[in-house]
Amino acid sequence: MVKKMKWFISASVLTVLILIAVFSHDSMEALQEDDEQKGLSDQIVIKFSHVVAENTPKGLAAEKFAELIAKRTDGKIKVEIFPNEIMYSDEQELAALKRGDVQMIAPSYSKMTEVIPEWQVLDLPFLFRSEEHVETVYTGEIGQRLLSKLEDENMKGLALWGNGFKQMTSSSGTLIQPEDFAGQRFRIMPSDTIAKQFELLGGIPKAASFNDVYIALEGNEFDGQENTISNIYSKGFYRLQKNMTLSNHGYLGYSVLMNKEFWNSLDPELQIHIEKAMNDTTKWMLSESKEMNETQLRRMRENSKLGIHELSPDERKEWQKVFQPLYQSYTERYGDEWIEDIRKAGK
Repeated sequence: MVKKMKWFISASVLTVLILIAVFSHDSMEALQEDDEQKGLSDQIVIKFSHVVAENTPKGLAAEKFAELIAKRTDGKIKVEIFPNEIMYSDEQELAALKRGDVQMIAPSYSKMTEVIPEWQVLDLPFLFRSEEHVETVYTGEIGQRLLSKLEDENMKGLALWGNGFKQMTSSSGTLIQPEDFAGQRFRIMPSDTIAKQFELLGGIPKAASFNDVYIALEGNEFDGQENTISNIYSKGFYRLQKNMTLSNHGYLGYSVLMNKEFWNSLDPELQIHIEKAMNDTTKWMLSESKEMNETQLRRMRENSKLGIHELSPDERKEWQKVFQPLYQSYTERYGDEWIEDIRKAGK
């Protein structure tokens, strides 16, 4: 009897200890899960939509920014990147940003001329002298003035990014003299200034979405197009075109934008982190895009059948003469302040 009692007491004590351990373990797990959920709920997610490939200067810069802001905020801010029109096409992304369906986009500034007409100055051909000139304008006082014009459009302008100088390609003959453009159909980004540029050359411009260009060229919908080396290479346009003219006639840049209401909802400290990470990304990108364009041009020279012609100084002057009416038209509508400020920058 005594032995049975001892056994019963021991078994009861053991059961109690097991129950205490189980419930204590469950409570600890619950606390840990609560802490984890709290951490997740505190994290700020920024959806960043863009329309180009991940291995282009813009695609790489988006990833660089996501990496830098995660480090600067210890994971408080997470940037989710959606490249290649996964979320929105370049026709849709601006409206999506204004609605707040996405927090960040980086459209070409040619696209932004529909919103801020004065930005057409950035599409004027042969406006920029060099990569260094571009960087001075983009990262300096002029760039900040340009971005400040977005404040009334429910957008926060964070930076101007650069992809590089644009070149001309065609499958209907080498583009050397202005008359070589006559009658050829060219895909362009939506921009009145760019459209008039091709009209002055005698070409037929038509706006089309960036991700439709390859199929359009393959189907002979266009004879040619203008773009940076990195876009011509990464999208394989050089496989469909016979000739490329290294003209450096225009510069392809992007405006990095954030929904203004979302920006205003952030703590000032987080806003400072974003601005610093963006400044570092912009400087990195301008250097990276220059190197990438040089490397990929070399690869096309070595490994493709693309005929490549570089404009001579005299040929360049002939193009510039043709484009003079664009400067006159812009000045008549918006004055010459932006043109003169940009020309003087860095001198």
